[in-house]
Amino acid sequence: MELRLLRTFRAVAEAGSFTRAASRVHLTQAAVSVHVRQLEEEIGLPLFLRVNKKLFLTEAGRALLSRAEGILRAHDEALAEMAAISGAAHGRLYLGVASTAITVDPLPEVLGELKRQYALLDLSVRGGTSEWIIEQILAGALDVGLVSLPVEASDVVTEILRRDRLVAVMNQQHRLARSRAISAEELVEEPLILGEKGGNTRRLIDLFLEKSGLNPKVAMELQRTAAILKMVELGFGVTILPAGSVHSGAARSRLRAVPVRDLNLEWEFGAAYLKSAYIPAPLESFLKLCRAYIGERAGPPVA
Repeated sequence: MELRLLRTFRAVAEAGSFTRAASRVHLTQAAVSVHVRQLEEEIGLPLFLRVNKKLFLTEAGRALLSRAEGILRAHDEALAEMAAISGAAHGRLYLGVASTAITVDPLPEVLGELKRQYALLDLSVRGGTSEWIIEQILAGALDVGLVSLPVEASDVVTEILRRDRLVAVMNQQHRLARSRAISAEELVEEPLILGEKGGNTRRLIDLFLEKSGLNPKVAMELQRTAAILKMVELGFGVTILPAGSVHSGAARSRLRAVPVRDLNLEWEFGAAYLKSAYIPAPLESFLKLCRAYIGERAGPPVA
């Protein structure tokens, strides 16, 4: 049952005349007659009775008119909603963030600029491990994630926003703080304070230590980078983090970053979102802002 036929039928029912209905829907009287006849043939019942040159709805016509009103109203409301979503002020962005460092700087600036572009934006921000965020993207619960890379999911597109070298981080007073570089063996003699399992940074660290044949003592496993740095600052142990997390931290004057020999792995951080031919306008704007605020784009998206 085509919408155009229902619109013509409603116009005839409201106008009580094929001629007046034709004027309303901008068709010829002949076209209006054809539309009504097509509906009657599809339904198998007459929709109008003609009495003394006047039109009256049949029982089937009254029933169809009631249904047609609801169908056409729902259609028009759907079109209006889609138009609003495509407008500059509307949209949705559900974001997952695996790095707590950028939630302080520069994520607030990115989201502030996005809100200025989309005044009615439905915005949600959730924190979690990179692994959890990718699961939520695949489930449709999140639109995009800022995560450690790489991501092993064929349905997810990623792009690198920032790269950084992994280094050992310790209190300025630590016995190894003045070293130009330390070995993996020296590192595992210290209590290690690391991020939770499930993140790519932790996976890189575990892989390096495993290949080195070392069995470290992990004293603490914490979710937030700020918490890890605070524990290191207070002398509870040593950690391995991207060098930039120390340089930008509030405790940078009390911490020391030291290279680890043979630890040549780079931490990569970027955006991940579901592979699709269509990228919603708020997501596209968010990605552009991330490239500008978080770091230089290191290459095209990787599917």
